[in-house]
This record gives sequence, C-alpha cells and structure tokens, in this order.
Amino acid sequence: MSTRHLVFIINQKAGVNRNKEIKTAVDAWIDSALYTTEIKYTTHAGHGTMLAREAAAAGAYAVAAVGGDGSVNDVAQGLLGTRTHLAIIPKGSGNGLARSLGIPLKTPAAIKALNKGHVEMTDVAFANNMPFISNAGVAFDALIAHKFAGSKRRGLLAYGWLVSKHLWLYKARHYEITADGALRSEKAFMVVVANGRQFGYNFKIAPMASHTDGLLDVIIIRPFPKMAGLLISLRAVMGTIAKSRYVTHFKCKELTITHPKLEYMQKDGDARKCGTHLKFTVQKAVLGIIVPE
Repeated sequence: MSTRHLVFIINQKAGVNRNKEIKTAVDAWIDSALYTTEIKYTTHAGHGTMLAREAAAAGAYAVAAVGGDGSVNDVAQGLLGTRTHLAIIPKGSGNGLARSLGIPLKTPAAIKALNKGHVEMTDVAFANNMPFISNAGVAFDALIAHKFAGSKRRGLLAYGWLVSKHLWLYKARHYEITADGALRSEKAFMVVVANGRQFGYNFKIAPMASHTDGLLDVIIIRPFPKMAGLLISLRAVMGTIAKSRYVTHFKCKELTITHPKLEYMQKDGDARKCGTHLKFTVQKAVLGIIVPE
C-alpha cells in the first residue's frame, strides 16, 4: 500500500518547546509505512485556512490541526469542498471537539490514533455562512469568549473566574428565534446552536447532539436564580442539562436569531463581531475527520 501524505499545522505562537514536542512526537509515533509527514506553522489569523487549502490542493490525504477548537475550525475551513480529511491533535484549553469525538488528549496517543483510525464523514454548521464544527452562541457564552480572548490567562481556572465574575452581572435578553419557519420569542441567558456535544472541559452543553444527523441542536437556557447556576453546571458535566427546568432543547435544520443589540457571537469558542440577525444552517456529511477506531 502506498503512503499517504499528512500535513501538521501548528500555531507558531505556541512556543519553541511545544513545537519541538510535536515534531518529536510525530517522528516517534507516526507509522512511516502509512504516512509521509510535513509540519507547517501559522503566523497570523486565518493562516491555518490558507495552509490547509494549499495542502488539499497539493493532494494531501489529511491535515492535522494542532491546537484547540479555534485552530481546528481555522484548518477545517480550508478543507471544505475538498477530498482532504481533517485530523486533530488537541492542544487547546477545553478541546471540546476532540473530547466529543473520543480523540485522546495526550499528544503521543492522539498521534498513534491516526495510525489505526478511520474517517467519519461529519456535518458542518454555518452561522451567516461562517462554518463551525462544534457550537456557536450569541448570549452569555459569547460574552465569556470575548473576555477570554482578551485575557492573558488560560486554562480552566481562568475560564471559571470569568464565568463567576460575569454571572452576577449579565442580564438576559429577549430574542426572536425562528426554527424551520416557526417563530418564538424567548428571554434567554444563553442560546447555543450545537453541532457537537460540548464546549470543552467535559461541559456538555448539548449531550444529545450528533455530528452526523444533519440537524442543529438548539439549547436555550432561560434566566435562573444565580444559586442554581452550580446545579445547571453539574448537570452539564453529567450530561443531563436538558433535564433542567430552565433549559429548552430542540432540533432543526435552519434557525435564525434576531436581536437589535447583538454585538458578539462565539463559534467554536472564538469570539466574533456580528450583526443583529444570524442565520444558522447545516450541511450533512461534508467533512471527513479521522477518529479512533
């Protein structure tokens, strides 16, 4: 069997030590009888998309995104519409997509999984034509993503500190939500549109979601007593958030969210500015991802 070409894309800002770690792990654990390898480094926002597109045009079998969900999103955008598959080496904070797909979080194990993995054709969701793989949101989660992006601190403790700080200050808004043509008005603390099951850190915001059903999962968290926030969080970790009386869940193929003061959204954990109207759609089985057997 001929070898397949596998391109690893790493954020150069991750640091010299991490980049050496990845190269050493690739050399040590990739089966050279299966793959030839190449490592490329991103230098600016959107560079991962460009490098992935170039790799696909050159005939690469797969491109491995080395990083968190935002880096995975960046690389995946460059692979849409091509026959090149996506691989994931999780090196982010929450690693929600990798956790959802059962990809090991330790670098050697994640690389070894590529040797025996198989390709799963997965759905890709879109917010105003911007693709996302895991989830997107417009309310409290978007605010936290915006604040986290501007923070010098990383990791679960930094994320938790931001959540606890803004939980007491955030005011829920009324949103106009249209799902497959049916209009509803909801006062919501969070509105999350999910293609995957979790934000990261095993916080399963949509444990019922599937990457392969061709549907969007919508999770609406209504205003709740602040002391109930801990219970809702525990339910999310346990995978039972939909059982909370403050949570509504439904599936649809198309969704719009409207609010006159929409300013930020998050997609795959990265904050983006947005307008007052967001349209969400999903395309079924358009991205091949290498997952463990």
